Amino acid sequence: MEVMEIKDLHVSIDGKKILNGVNLSVKKGEVTALMGPNGSGKSTLAYTIMGHPKYTVDSGVVIWKGKNILELSPDERAKLGVFLSFQYPQEIPGVSVSNFLRTAYNAVKGTSIPVPEFVRLLREKMGMLKIDPAFSRRYLNEGFSGGEKKRTEILQMAMLSPEMAVLDETDSGLDISSLKVVGEGVNAIKTNNMGILIITHYQRILDYIKPDTVHIMVKGKIVKSGGSELVTQLEKEGYDWIKED
Repeated sequence: MEVMEIKDLHVSIDGKKILNGVNLSVKKGEVTALMGPNGSGKSTLAYTIMGHPKYTVDSGVVIWKGKNILELSPDERAKLGVFLSFQYPQEIPGVSVSNFLRTAYNAVKGTSIPVPEFVRLLREKMGMLKIDPAFSRRYLNEGFSGGEKKRTEILQMAMLSPEMAVLDETDSGLDISSLKVVGEGVNAIKTNNMGILIITHYQRILDYIKPDTVHIMVKGKIVKSGGSELVTQLEKEGYDWIKED
């Protein structure tokens, strides 16, 4: 079983330390949940894994497929099967969802998929996720609701079939109905060939996407790890008991 290993990761931004020695592993075929209060460094970890330029890696490694991916460019990481679903997806006026997805597919897969084959694949994935085909003709995220933006991210994930998916607060800004749709979409995509790191500070998304392992981050470090019982305890007691502990 392939594993992404994050070892003693220290990260800063503009000279301010954010991650203080993170150790974490994410296995293919499993869902790993990373929880923690706002400002604990969860999103910093997500962006560091994917290679956002504003984050400085002071020390540590992220090992995936025998390579320290911190030494690779973001596109090289994507080609190794790493995917990031953004908390706040950007609007790209003038670029349709369909054209964006085909460009992303060709770039990540290193191929040029014929248009008819791409259309069949896109329709298949949209059907699986219960997305109206007309959705693909809209400009990417322009005028989209929060739920529609997140469904587009999940559709992209379905099209690219990553082996390691990082979902950064996918539940942010979603109402209950949209949350259920997104949760069901992730479950429809999930396979034994895909590891998922889901980052959240709420329990509600984990009602739909059941984690195998739960880690809690406070002040840039993993302070507690366990199973789904940690989610239940956080729901009852909040994060104060962790800070006191």
